[in-house]
Amino acid sequence: MRRRNLVLGGLGVLALGGAAAVGVRFMRKDEAPLGFVPDPASLERARTLLRDNPAIDIHAHPGRTFVRGARDLSPALMAYSARGAFEAQAVKDMREGLVCGGSFAGVADFQTLDLKGQGLASVRAFKPGEAWDSYRRQVGNLRARVEAAGASIVSEPADFRRTKESSGIAALLTVEGADFLEGDVARVAKVFADGIRSITLVHYRPNELGDIQTAPAVRNGLTPFGAEVIGAMERAGMVVDLAHAAEPVVAAALDVAGRPMMCSHTHLQGHGANNARFISEPLARAIAAAGGIIGAWPAGIGATSLKDYVDRIFELAEVLGPDHVAMGTDMDANYKPVMTSYRQMPLVVSELLRRGYGEDNTIKFVGGNFMRVFEKVWAGRVM
Repeated sequence: MRRRNLVLGGLGVLALGGAAAVGVRFMRKDEAPLGFVPDPASLERARTLLRDNPAIDIHAHPGRTFVRGARDLSPALMAYSARGAFEAQAVKDMREGLVCGGSFAGVADFQTLDLKGQGLASVRAFKPGEAWDSYRRQVGNLRARVEAAGASIVSEPADFRRTKESSGIAALLTVEGADFLEGDVARVAKVFADGIRSITLVHYRPNELGDIQTAPAVRNGLTPFGAEVIGAMERAGMVVDLAHAAEPVVAAALDVAGRPMMCSHTHLQGHGANNARFISEPLARAIAAAGGIIGAWPAGIGATSLKDYVDRIFELAEVLGPDHVAMGTDMDANYKPVMTSYRQMPLVVSELLRRGYGEDNTIKFVGGNFMRVFEKVWAGRVM
């Protein structure tokens, strides 16, 4: 059994919703049941589609690079980090699953997290300079380890297509949580120079930008600094990620933004389950109306099989239209994932095709919708 197949159940890993976590224990992370019988003809169609079109995961932590060198952690996070990282295996899985690439995300508030109640929460303040030092460590590791694993770092949208044409793996460097800015908007340009192309505004710590979904409001929504950061990101050509943000933060972000944004990994409230990490239909519709996308999230919250993940893709498309649904797996840092490996990508695509999602809509889901957003944001950059 590979070490990636052991997960610390109580952490689930970083994306668990507050009501979804379980007690700390080691448990086997075997692949979830498929919930369907693969159709050979549809599977072959899926492989052809994936060979011809870039499949891009808009939010993930392939190989868990963020744990490398992490220090001053809570005991639970120390135990989780002791399992190490495995970037080479993640990249290998991408190749086997015909995934072109996607997000390789750092975790800005990782060292402040601990189990609290039934979920993860930030339980301490950063020490002076600690958030920036953690970012520097993580981005250095990402650049070195991702390239050593055989992936190419994305600088602009066209890099995805170029990498696809050369049968490579494209690594979009992202960070979950903007805590490392430490109130300094000039750092947006600095992290852009490091290769970061998307930032999730908040994670599990209400930070200088705004409030989060899984804790009481302390910032009264999006702060003036948060609005300033969104503007700086748009000028740089970076995609704003609204995942984990409280709904008033998202609503305010939509008011101040001039470019489409994404909510990279979530699902709709009331569609099989309710959870603090899901968003309301009106909010999802507002993100879509502004040209943005929602990343379908295969978390084990109200889902137990890969079929349930396919159901979620259909549900999102029915509410938002297929032009606004993308793939946001949270790979290697998800809670009881029902999609556990990139090797399963042809199975997901085959079931979409078998059930009538259509080739055009499937191409949009696997990567086309994100490329449209990234290209729109990139075209508006002022640098």
